[in-house]
Amino acid sequence: MNDAAATHRRRLPAAADVRGAAQLAQDATAGLVDLVEAVHAGIARAPGLPAPADGRTRGITGLVYRTVRGATRLAGGGVDRLLGLLATDLVPADAAQTLAQTPRTQPASPTREALVAALNGVLGDHLEASGNPLAIALQLRIDGQPLVLQAEALRLLLPQASPAVAVLVHGLCMSDLSWARGTAPVPGNGGSADADAASSSLAAKLAAAGYTTLALHYNSGRSIARNGADFAQQLEALVAAWPVPLRRLVIIGHSMGGLVARSAQHQAQQQGQRWPSLLSDLACVGTPHQGAPLEQLGHAVTSVLGATPYAKPFARLARLRSAGITDLRHGRLLDDRLAQAPLPAGVRCLALAGTLGEADGAMRQRVLGDGLVPLPSALGQHADPARALHFKPGHTWVGAGIGHLALITHPAVHAQLLSWLALPAPAAATT
Repeated sequence: MNDAAATHRRRLPAAADVRGAAQLAQDATAGLVDLVEAVHAGIARAPGLPAPADGRTRGITGLVYRTVRGATRLAGGGVDRLLGLLATDLVPADAAQTLAQTPRTQPASPTREALVAALNGVLGDHLEASGNPLAIALQLRIDGQPLVLQAEALRLLLPQASPAVAVLVHGLCMSDLSWARGTAPVPGNGGSADADAASSSLAAKLAAAGYTTLALHYNSGRSIARNGADFAQQLEALVAAWPVPLRRLVIIGHSMGGLVARSAQHQAQQQGQRWPSLLSDLACVGTPHQGAPLEQLGHAVTSVLGATPYAKPFARLARLRSAGITDLRHGRLLDDRLAQAPLPAGVRCLALAGTLGEADGAMRQRVLGDGLVPLPSALGQHADPARALHFKPGHTWVGAGIGHLALITHPAVHAQLLSWLALPAPAAATT
């Protein structure tokens, strides 16, 4: 195989992507037909009479809609259009017919990961419920590659595993690769790219400080409680399989990631799991502990989806509300809407927030916060003392002029985290 052919082959989407896209297109087409028919039924009803309870039209009109649904089920309506979206700039147009038969031989591209993560944030609960291959399975990863949580596998993958582990947890519509936006893989942490570029990522800085840094990859459209429960199970398996005695566990969550981490700790503690006893620090970066306003949330989702030309066609889906988005709006951690999850005892809990202007306490900055999360919410403040989170003095930090997404990669945020999370210097050898 020549170089051009090999490159072309590596750029083909996986068969699962094609099947998932086809299924999503069919689901979207069927849903659109239902919506149009319901509107049609309401407009066509006789004055003074209610619209049909089932949202269906009758007679010849109803037959037309039933025919469209049938054709959609048989032909997978809209498949060609969505396949074109996945193939654009990834493969030549004349190669689309071979996509389903071509295995991926290289790790998924950041573009593909960003698109799928955005789809999962908006439609993730639907993707999971419908068995769509595009639904993200929760897993711990390193440099974008999933970890096999078995002792021998981890020993081979991480021969220099540290007794101190940091786990990064991304936010809504993001992926584990979001932590290294615009940077290379981390040297000494499973990567081998340019050290100057890699050193700007938080994972690289934590690795240099003595941590083995992992990241959680998850479907952010699922409920926070379900993701928290699954994350807790992953951490329990990680602790059991870690190749050296684990002495310190740190979790850093951005946005929704902080809520998922808090949910995981709370549920694990209730179930008597081992890992919470090893958790030393829980850092929440731009986390909406008290919820994020719906208007800002919808705008943020649209912005995330529109950040890449591959995702722009899906921006209209931001009007939909997945279980994850609904939970994020309210800062809900558990299935019981009335249940409260206070900050865990015995864990140093840290809150980092951003503001779009000077951090002078002005009402405008408190309300706008980082553009998505109001400042009081990021700091856990609430008028009801029973709902307020009481971060200890010196355990909160506010960065002026830092927007929500910029918190992920901003040097000042990294510097503050590293100052808190610095490991003690190893004891000097004695003779």
